[in-house]
Amino acid sequence: MADPSSYRPKPGQIPDSPGVYKFRDEHRRVIYVGKAKSLRQRLASYFQDLAGLHPRTRTMVTTAASVEWTVVSTEVEALQLEYSWIKEFDPRFNVKYRDDKSYPYLAVTMNEEFPRVQVMRGHKRKGVRYFGPYGHAWAIRDTVDLLLRVFPVRTCSAGVFKNAARTGRPCLLGYIGKCSAPCVGRVSDEEHRELAEEFCDFMAGRTGTYIRRLEQQMTDAAEEMEYERAARLRDDIEALKKAMEKNAVVLADATDADLMAVAEDELEAAVQIFHVRGGRVRGQRGWVTDKVEAVTTGDLVEHALQQLYGEETGDSVPKEVLVPALPDPVEPVQEWLTERRGSNVSLRIPQRGDKKALMETVQRNALQALGLHKTKRASDLTTRSRALEEIAGALDLDSAPLRIECYDISHLQGDDVVASMVVFEDGLQRKSEYRRFQIKGFEGQDDVRSMHEVITRRFRRYLAEKERTGEWTDGENASSDGTSRDGTSADGTSESAPLGNATLEGDTTGNAFVGNAFTEEDGRPKRFAYPPQLVVVDGGQPQVAAAKRALDELGIDDIAVCGLAKRLEEVWLPHEDDPVVLPRTSEGLYLLQRVRDEAHRFAITYQRTKRAKRFKASPLDEVPGLGETRKQALIKHFGSVKKLRSATIDQICEVPGIGRKTAEAVAVALAQAAPAAPAVNTATGEIMEDEEVGAPADTGSPEEPVSAGASHERRGQET
Repeated sequence: MADPSSYRPKPGQIPDSPGVYKFRDEHRRVIYVGKAKSLRQRLASYFQDLAGLHPRTRTMVTTAASVEWTVVSTEVEALQLEYSWIKEFDPRFNVKYRDDKSYPYLAVTMNEEFPRVQVMRGHKRKGVRYFGPYGHAWAIRDTVDLLLRVFPVRTCSAGVFKNAARTGRPCLLGYIGKCSAPCVGRVSDEEHRELAEEFCDFMAGRTGTYIRRLEQQMTDAAEEMEYERAARLRDDIEALKKAMEKNAVVLADATDADLMAVAEDELEAAVQIFHVRGGRVRGQRGWVTDKVEAVTTGDLVEHALQQLYGEETGDSVPKEVLVPALPDPVEPVQEWLTERRGSNVSLRIPQRGDKKALMETVQRNALQALGLHKTKRASDLTTRSRALEEIAGALDLDSAPLRIECYDISHLQGDDVVASMVVFEDGLQRKSEYRRFQIKGFEGQDDVRSMHEVITRRFRRYLAEKERTGEWTDGENASSDGTSRDGTSADGTSESAPLGNATLEGDTTGNAFVGNAFTEEDGRPKRFAYPPQLVVVDGGQPQVAAAKRALDELGIDDIAVCGLAKRLEEVWLPHEDDPVVLPRTSEGLYLLQRVRDEAHRFAITYQRTKRAKRFKASPLDEVPGLGETRKQALIKHFGSVKKLRSATIDQICEVPGIGRKTAEAVAVALAQAAPAAPAVNTATGEIMEDEEVGAPADTGSPEEPVSAGASHERRGQET
């Protein structure tokens, strides 16, 4: 626990101007981000007598080891920078709204030649019109099913669309009149786009004009005695009205507004939002957060507005936002919302009438959400705490293992040997910290040796970071681990993050690690920089001994090690002849099983990915500087790898984009590569020529099974 006075800025250092500040812990992680109209006054409030601070604020300032700030010109800039840093650094002491589901939207892909109506989740894409969010996907599908009768817009996937265009036959929806079948040319692309735009207008709330137009057309058809057409229009009107009934009118003046309510107690808060468009509730969403800092209702509203509109622009930000309490000050937030929308946005508390009545409904939803969350959370917190305590007691640890790392080795009969590292913090998965390894220090199947290599590499990185920051001063123990720009270390091994993290940068000379994975300034969670309290390996005595030996060789003696054997679910400890047997009903055993199973799943996934890539490899992959585009150009020009292999260098140079040097490299690579065994049609037994097989191409997801991989998997056992 740090003393705040040890890092308190000197008097006069802090400027009296708007800005954003960051508290960092001893590992240089950003643990709190805040903004202030006056940095001097705000930061001074953190360095008063600890007894006068809110308990959560006291915990934050004693966890921190330094504070820094950035001066901005306006409070609006401070608000924007605060949002950006919270999103980037994910500070543990900031209010973060947890959403237990990804809300579905009704999306119309106006960026495609033939727009498609579909249900979408996740990040919004450019050129796509979104409506919602909705509480349930089935609610969207019911509405779309009614509207397709009137607006027969395409709903099929790209594969179905291309197949229908190839065969000249539309899908079932095209036959029953719920798709205009642009795939077979029943309507032109302009006519189909007009249908999609009418669909969007109706979903945006402009319903009255369209229904009145249909009613007039029905009347005209009846007067002209076109009774079948009039009946069809009548059914269309009924379908539209039925779809509208699903969203009752809540605001009579056709208002576009978002209503936000907050329910809170000492520890947690729940936020509920109703999206009202055209006077009708078009969507609903909600979040729950831990109050890890001393915040008012206005502060909770401000954080919720940042999360709700931080990535939105234009009409996605409504003209009116109704809240239970206003942020203090309110002007910067209102100005920020106006900038996001591009026109004036009103942020206010409803006082009377329909809007106040609807706000009470939203408030009731927030109270119910908080109550339901606390019912679930009480059991969950109790269970996780008991599990960690049971593990600490069974393994004779000094304290509960708040960070657990588990390692597993996976291979297929000694091929494509890989390892996984998964992380659980406070008994919950921390997927952003997962890591995966390629085992290339030796050939063949040796789980014990592989485990020793992985543990050594992981904790070398940890020691390198301690040495770089000055936490470790013993040069003999602080081993280095150089890593190349493609994630491959000096010994040919690889560490990479599966979730989109940047590739490691460093040197391959064996010097101490100097890449940007451990930079002081970024404050992000760093690769391998934080030690666990407990290392779990998938296996028994041999694997545990290998892991312990690796730690001993690095001089690390403050990290516990255990192994979980699959057969009898026994827990093995180093230097113990007999395992620790936890009761079958033990929460600690359940947690260790979940950790082990997650490591196994993650390792298997990576191993299958590598195997699939290997099966789809081509001799052209070995040509330096030859990318996917030029590989496809070569295959398209010659028709197959077999014909390309027999081509001369001058003939290869005729392909656009292929120079003589590249052509020579292609010829050498194909000459050195042994021709692949002929493919066999399993249905007829016929040997297929290279032209029939086509060029090897990586056209699918690497995690999708391929036929070669499936047959190989049947011949061997995967671990």
